[in-house]
Amino acid sequence: MLGTVAFAGVTGFGPASVRPALAATDVAAVVNKVAITSGDVARRMAFLKLRHETGNLQQKAKEEMIDEQLKRQEIARVGMSVSTDEVDAAFARFSNSNKLSVQQMTQILDRAGVGAEHFKNYIAVQMSWPRLVNARYGKNKMTNQEMVTKMLESKQKPVTTEYYLKQVIFVVPTAKRNAIMGKRQAEAEASRGKFPGCDQAMDFARNYLDVSIRDLGRVMKPELPPDWAPLIENAKGNTTGTRVTDRGVEYLAICNQRQVSDDLAAEAVFRAEDIGKAQQSKSDPNSDKYLAELKSKAQIIEH
Repeated sequence: MLGTVAFAGVTGFGPASVRPALAATDVAAVVNKVAITSGDVARRMAFLKLRHETGNLQQKAKEEMIDEQLKRQEIARVGMSVSTDEVDAAFARFSNSNKLSVQQMTQILDRAGVGAEHFKNYIAVQMSWPRLVNARYGKNKMTNQEMVTKMLESKQKPVTTEYYLKQVIFVVPTAKRNAIMGKRQAEAEASRGKFPGCDQAMDFARNYLDVSIRDLGRVMKPELPPDWAPLIENAKGNTTGTRVTDRGVEYLAICNQRQVSDDLAAEAVFRAEDIGKAQQSKSDPNSDKYLAELKSKAQIIEH
């Protein structure tokens, strides 16, 4: 995730950084008929320098860009990309964490030869890819042997919170985002206080234009999507705060929640622990497996 991009301070961003020559028209590689230019590679090389990477930066940059292009294509195919608003918000948080305004961060990235657009593209993939990996592998059941092993290691079943959730979506068509997003945000926020409860959710939606309700069913706390988890855990009442997504303005209705310690809860907790360990080691086997599969089927031509 984006936290891994937090370079050792912002000294590497300084004005002394040299902007590499960008020959954007030269093709460095082609991934499934999509070109990666030498300009793309040069920007990634500059980015690697900011991350204090060493070794053959040109080769590392090209390899990163090929992997990133494969991920981007798969994200687009599945339709699980984060929204522009989410990327902009992440960019703003990153700027603020370095005690810089968005404008200052943009200027620094430009001077370093990275560019804000290149960095935001990187952020988008970093935010979207784990969702694909989790959607594909995160719900996989543990085998009985794995469960027994985990239970013996922990000596008791862990306790977690089980939620029953519904998703309320105030739909905003892409073509109208700039024109009506503010109005829809205000409408969605105001509706939270009128939400009658999950049993009457469909009747509630009929009182509004272009509002859809999705039943998310039973979700264990360790399985909550990272973008929603803080809103659910900090919710006061039966709805969360609103979020702008690529679909429009959304919030979740918390139909019920309770503490559970059954086998499903144990599995969710154990799986989350395994994912956490993989992230701490900076290696996710499922991510590596997914990417390797994409590579095996891809047409990749390096120049």
